[in-house]
Amino acid sequence: MKLILTQEVDGLGEPGDVVEVKDGYGRNFLLPRSLATPWTKGGEAQVTAIQRARRSREIASVEEAQTVRARLQETPVQLQAKAGASGRLFGAVTPADVATALEAAGAPSVDRRKVVIGQPIKSLGSYTVQVRLHPDVTASVDVEVVAG
Repeated sequence: MKLILTQEVDGLGEPGDVVEVKDGYGRNFLLPRSLATPWTKGGEAQVTAIQRARRSREIASVEEAQTVRARLQETPVQLQAKAGASGRLFGAVTPADVATALEAAGAPSVDRRKVVIGQPIKSLGSYTVQVRLHPDVTASVDVEVVAG
């Protein structure tokens, strides 16, 4: 089955990529979750529009990504969240929360889809979060969650 990815899928590709997958994977996973659309001859215009939008959002070169990584890693990030008496959060810290806190701390703007949180953050404390800036460059950012 030939599909056009509309969102990033780990191990498969980026938005705008035309991929060949097994029928069941495409029909039962990618299409129902709107991660891809069926490939058609008229879909080439859609592919170019998706790729153009992706290029405008992405960091162009490895050198630029490394300078952004240096700025992110030296920026202290403090995130306020509601917590109970035992230090357990009401909810969890999301990648969008981390991206917003990074921007508020004076760091460069980061797309929430590029923030990777290993284990869900559900209590107060210090955590390390990964930010994928470029396929070859990943930044480690220390995030401190405090009661707010």
